[in-house]
Amino acid sequence: MISSILLAAAATVPATPAWNPTVGIIISISSLVVLLLSTRIEKPLVGPKLPILPVSIPTFVGAMAFGHIIGIGIVLGLTNIGRL
Repeated sequence: MISSILLAAAATVPATPAWNPTVGIIISISSLVVLLLSTRIEKPLVGPKLPILPVSIPTFVGAMAFGHIIGIGIVLGLTNIGRL
């Protein structure tokens, strides 16, 4: 059974957009921007290196994860103000 506190909190949660190509483009661009900024960190080459990019595998994974978090924030913000 769902608690009444959870039901009260669920009423205040904004609508979540369905996935579409615009959402994918926003998240992809934010991930690429964070990846480009990750080359500016103090030690981007600690660990196994990627053969193509000037970053290590842990830096790449961390940058992609953080890029997705930033992208989701942008998508939710644009949805909340009615632009998406």
